[in-house]
Amino acid sequence: MTALDDIDRKILRALFADATQSSATLGTQLGISQPMAWRRIRRLQDAGILAGKRLELDLPALGFGVRVFLGVKLAARGRVDLESFERAITAIPEVQTVEHVLGLYDYRLRVVARDIADFERVLRRRILTLPGVGNVEANVLLSEERRPGPI
Repeated sequence: MTALDDIDRKILRALFADATQSSATLGTQLGISQPMAWRRIRRLQDAGILAGKRLELDLPALGFGVRVFLGVKLAARGRVDLESFERAITAIPEVQTVEHVLGLYDYRLRVVARDIADFERVLRRRILTLPGVGNVEANVLLSEERRPGPI
């Protein structure tokens, strides 16, 4: 594990807020030189702490007004090929995340849809038709108060 100091943490917070900032902008913002900021960013990348840049889309602006968390329990756990299920479920574009979890359900999915009728179509025609799918439980997201950020 790479030891992080206060400057590293400030760089992470700043990049989380805006990953497009240049090392010169970060240096000015944090009171360090541009080369030092660049070296620090490179070290965080090399250590795997900065694992890439993400683009955040405004889903409602794109017409996806419904987000659903779906718990999926596989029907016959020992008989289902998990890799085949994961490959099939990740091929569905409305399924944004697939998490293999321990608990009541085997998988937790984050699904986007234009509206409830569109979600029902995705659920009935795409998700429930996959081999091995047993029970499902849907929770519609009403609001999101906090998004994940730097620890």
